[in-house]
Amino acid sequence: MTPAFQTRRRQVLAAALGASVAPFAFAQGAWPNRPVRIIVPFPPGGTTDILARALAPELARAFGQSFVVENRAGAGGNIGAEMVAKSPNDGYTLLMGTVGTHGINRALYDKLPYDPIKDFAPVSLMAGVPNVMVVNADKARALGIQNVKDFIRYAKANPGRLNMASSGNGTSIHLAGELFKSMTGTFMVHFPYRGSGPALLDMLSGNMDVMFDNLPSSMPHIRSGKLKALAVTSLERSVALPDVPTVEEAAGLKGFDASSWFGLLAPAGTPADIVNRTQQEVAKALATPALKEKLAAQGAIPSGNTPADFARLIDAEHRKWAQVVKTSGAKVD
Repeated sequence: MTPAFQTRRRQVLAAALGASVAPFAFAQGAWPNRPVRIIVPFPPGGTTDILARALAPELARAFGQSFVVENRAGAGGNIGAEMVAKSPNDGYTLLMGTVGTHGINRALYDKLPYDPIKDFAPVSLMAGVPNVMVVNADKARALGIQNVKDFIRYAKANPGRLNMASSGNGTSIHLAGELFKSMTGTFMVHFPYRGSGPALLDMLSGNMDVMFDNLPSSMPHIRSGKLKALAVTSLERSVALPDVPTVEEAAGLKGFDASSWFGLLAPAGTPADIVNRTQQEVAKALATPALKEKLAAQGAIPSGNTPADFARLIDAEHRKWAQVVKTSGAKVD
């Protein structure tokens, strides 16, 4: 066998081996080839959790791989957000971020264990939702509170007698309440919980009096009559609760706006093709009649915008909420 023939033989074998192995290697390395985690930085039962669990099966169907929701609660969402920020940027760990983790907390906390801009790659805004001012229905009847003006009147006559629940320090639920207090000159004792789920349990039991909750998590209890919706905190009424006024309408608090939003983010440096493919499937899922109807029934407004648009929203929200924190005097307590 001549040297030339041996060389040619090696080249042919290498080419054949490459042709047979390359597709296999590509398939092995394709994303996703194992379950993807969606970290929810709050406990089960809140809007962040509700939205993540609505989206996860849609992404699983689109990619043919499991998308598993994992709750990592604490510190106003900071624990879960930090975990994702420090995770490998391989597309297998995503965050269902919120206006709290990516719009409010940097202004509220002296030391944040992650940078909401530098440590994340925005994927897509999933939905925006108004908050809703709810009171325990039985207590409201006992105290003669039928509307926001009744509530303000009672709160001013009884400073410190009302307990205000929130899903945690720095969340939009907390900040909506602080903004309300500062604009009405009322004082309520703030009790931060580790998420809307636990806070709502104490609202239903009567241990807490008022909460500025995200609409989707309170909606079932509003419909059951256990919670009374006094107002929504957005500039416009919610199509899910068309008969409930805005805070501005109900109390004359011009410009009162404390809405929330929720969206997918990945660790910074996650490959652009993974980010873009995920955004495209999120947008497709949110456009389906079934999911669109499901979210609308809970008062959520679906989005599915591009990573660039989501990044611009996050930047704008930083500036907005920094001013709200400053004006309201809110602080971590």
